[in-house]
Amino acid sequence: MTNKPKTFLGIFFSGLFNENPLIRLMLGVCPALAITTAALNGWGMGIITTAVLIASNLFVSLLRHGIPEKAKAPVYLLIIAGFVTVAKMLVQAFWPGMEAALGIFLPLIAINCMLLGRAQHFASKNGPVASVVDGLGMGLGFTLVLVLVGSIREIMGSGTWFGMAIGGSLPVMSIFTMAPGGFFVFGLVVALGRKLGQNHKLPKTSKGGA
Repeated sequence: MTNKPKTFLGIFFSGLFNENPLIRLMLGVCPALAITTAALNGWGMGIITTAVLIASNLFVSLLRHGIPEKAKAPVYLLIIAGFVTVAKMLVQAFWPGMEAALGIFLPLIAINCMLLGRAQHFASKNGPVASVVDGLGMGLGFTLVLVLVGSIREIMGSGTWFGMAIGGSLPVMSIFTMAPGGFFVFGLVVALGRKLGQNHKLPKTSKGGA
């Protein structure tokens, strides 16, 4: 029993570093390139995805013993799509500016491979608490990379950060707000993240409680 907090902490930090969805697993790359023209967009996409991931992980974990083997994939997709629909309606009601900024990529969270992957490989095999911790770690790891990529692109391409003008003589290069700039910045972030990961690997985590 005394090892459980350490195990849950390990699961959480694994999502941030060792199994970061974007840097290590290369999942959810499409939004990382498409919507990160501004740091706020990356933060919004990350927070919404994290909320859906936590909710779907929890629901899958609670139902894991009652879903037939052959029906697991479609049931997981249905659960994820349901939570994405709820998230979309909430964003429409309370955060319309973010809905406009994310556009089609908001409902496309439903087909983000990261969510289905965590449902299949973690939530379906672990207890509710461990699954929530996994969703939180993975979601925040995803969010951190989106905000980092969005910050670099916004600062270099627009001269602002979270919409606020930043002073200095830094030249503005609009290419960073375009697709080539997105590929370039994302590639640098992935390369840097993997290099740091090689030098500072965290210990492997064990599975959470059933």
